[in-house]
Amino acid sequence: MMSFFKSAAVKAPYFEGWYFKHQKGEGETLALIPAIHVDGRGRGSASLQVITDDRAWWLEYPWDDAEISHDPFRVRLGRSLFDSRGISLDIEKDGLSLHGRLSYGEFTSLEIDIMGPFRLFSGMQCSHDVISMGHALEGRLELNGETLDFSGGKGYIETDRGRSFPNRYLWTQSMWDEPQKVSLMLAAATIPMPVGGFTGCICSVLCRGREYRLATYRGAKIEEWSPSGAVIRQGKYRLEAEVLSERRLPLRAPVEGSMERTVHESLCAEVCYSFWLGKELLFHHTARNAGFEYSAREKPDEKG
Repeated sequence: MMSFFKSAAVKAPYFEGWYFKHQKGEGETLALIPAIHVDGRGRGSASLQVITDDRAWWLEYPWDDAEISHDPFRVRLGRSLFDSRGISLDIEKDGLSLHGRLSYGEFTSLEIDIMGPFRLFSGMQCSHDVISMGHALEGRLELNGETLDFSGGKGYIETDRGRSFPNRYLWTQSMWDEPQKVSLMLAAATIPMPVGGFTGCICSVLCRGREYRLATYRGAKIEEWSPSGAVIRQGKYRLEAEVLSERRLPLRAPVEGSMERTVHESLCAEVCYSFWLGKELLFHHTARNAGFEYSAREKPDEKG
């Protein structure tokens, strides 16, 4: 039986999905996106997208095969479970064999909601949240006969809910430990409103033991954004993300609750990140397993 933490707020069309990324150094990387979706006619279904550096799978589940809880955090799809302690996967479906368990360490949570006052805006297409900017991993998975050992690796979790992904958006995420420990997430998007709209961004950079928050609601300006990356400035802060190489894989995204839009994500893009505090360069780092996604629909009825 499907259960919701905010069941009274769930009205068709609706989607809710969780992005679980697992990585170990610059080797093993795997992302999982369990989701539920309700189309404009009130028909519900669930799905799981599985992404490696060179392949993606889409698995569809009946509505009754999913259970969702926000407090405590828990997502079940079929015989697979995702929660704050880790994931347990038991999948033999549509050409995919994926089994095993990963245990999670303590989550690195943000002190302030990444959406800030945007969370109070009614009628927004999509609302974003960061569950963990980083946590330790232990365990192994077996994917189509190949063993993926994530022990000693790191994980990241975020979530989206609403009706549709924005017509145009950019997203990138990365974390690394050397030469210094950094975790970052940046999203920029066109935001339609009942009257007018705007282009906004949200960004969190954890570096040197503190969070640097760049966001439209704090005065951040998007100087550039394109399939090649982005430049965000907020007062004395400046973040650059330059895509050097990527392997884009097709994923499905929501349009009015239906997963009918095709977007393309690189799970292991090579992205160069530079972050300034005034004239001080806090880091200049090229990540080789960065997540990167850029999508733009010129017309609302376009699928891609």
